[in-house]
Amino acid sequence: MTGAGEDWLSDGLDVAGADCGLWVLGIDYVAGWRGAREAADRLNRALLGAGLELSDVRAVASTNEEGRGVVRVTGWPGAVDRLAGLLEGLTHGDGGAA
Repeated sequence: MTGAGEDWLSDGLDVAGADCGLWVLGIDYVAGWRGAREAADRLNRALLGAGLELSDVRAVASTNEEGRGVVRVTGWPGAVDRLAGLLEGLTHGDGGAA
């Protein structure tokens, strides 16, 4: 998934997180990351389709300390608030059923 240019991941949003650290030898981080990357790409396409800018809010693939895939949503408060409003609009009236 790409955004507005090659450096869209470093355009002001801190995507590293507090748990960024060294990798442990013997743990397959790549497999977990690949699954997370596919899910993050799908979510990023949906965010773009909803009219949000990836420079404001986006999904980021990562792994946890056991090598399990993790997808984090990171963004500026205004964009995250807009995303929350869109999601609330989808669940309004049906009890939140997906």
